[in-house]
Amino acid sequence: MIVLFNKPFGVLSQFTDDGSGHPTLAHYIDQKGVYAAGRLDRDSEGLMVLTNDGALQARIAHPRYKAPKVYWAQVEGLPDEAALEKLRKGVTLKDGPTKPAKARLIDTPPNLWPRTPPIRVRKSIPDCWIELTLTEGRNRQIRRMTAAVGHPTLRLIRARIGNWTLDGLAPGSWTELIL
Repeated sequence: MIVLFNKPFGVLSQFTDDGSGHPTLAHYIDQKGVYAAGRLDRDSEGLMVLTNDGALQARIAHPRYKAPKVYWAQVEGLPDEAALEKLRKGVTLKDGPTKPAKARLIDTPPNLWPRTPPIRVRKSIPDCWIELTLTEGRNRQIRRMTAAVGHPTLRLIRARIGNWTLDGLAPGSWTELIL
């Protein structure tokens, strides 16, 4: 079984409460026996895949399988071609160099829902959206990569994992696919 879930901002990517008072997957998903194939930070939004199939979970989450994950990052400033090229070649972070990523500027994603709370807007600094495709998934990797090229992430949404997308999933909603 596969569950596709659109994780809202502020929700923990786990079923158990860590004592922080933040909502968990259990607040949204009543399906028993499924586990997250990868994580999203509490302050990131978007697609999560949950499954009861351990082998599938590993193929989605483990970097060895290079499952592509597509993210939409709203960043501070307007990245030039040089900044995008750095992302494409890989950025050196404190835990080592990242693998090359696909990176391109995009228009505001279609059917984008408002975030609660809204992002911090600075009138003197523009922002824009970048689409990034990664085949690895380090802790807060996109945020660290965009900051390393001078464009901190303001909002981060995972839009696709492999062939699964957010299409038709409102924040906090999920759908079940049968294997």
